[in-house]
Amino acid sequence: MKKAFIKASLGFFSMIPMIVATVALVGLMQVHVTPQTLSKLFGHGDILDVLTGTLVGAVSVGQGILSYVIAGELIEQGVSFYAMSAFTLAWVTIGLVQIPAEASVFGLRFTFYRNILALISTILVSYFTVISLELLS
Repeated sequence: MKKAFIKASLGFFSMIPMIVATVALVGLMQVHVTPQTLSKLFGHGDILDVLTGTLVGAVSVGQGILSYVIAGELIEQGVSFYAMSAFTLAWVTIGLVQIPAEASVFGLRFTFYRNILALISTILVSYFTVISLELLS
């Protein structure tokens, strides 16, 4: 038990620099990427909006509930459902800012494949979400 505690403590303390760097990057993104900045990026067609939403969501990290609030504000400003569906999915599933921390814990190969699969599923699910909403309405 004592040996496991020491090993877990050493693992935790070795991750502290990555955790601090990740928190700092998240803070910078939250300050510099405002909803007004995001609203200027969209409105160039469904395909580009999905790709832009995916990229912006992948870079913007934080609590999932914040993505719903931001997406709601952007939809009120006229951004398409395709873009906001991709944005919220990428926000939660893809973490470009967190890749160094994730790779140090889970390995580079796992991190690469997890993010690629999350990227593909984000694009597909965002299309199917909007199509199903259109069919139901």
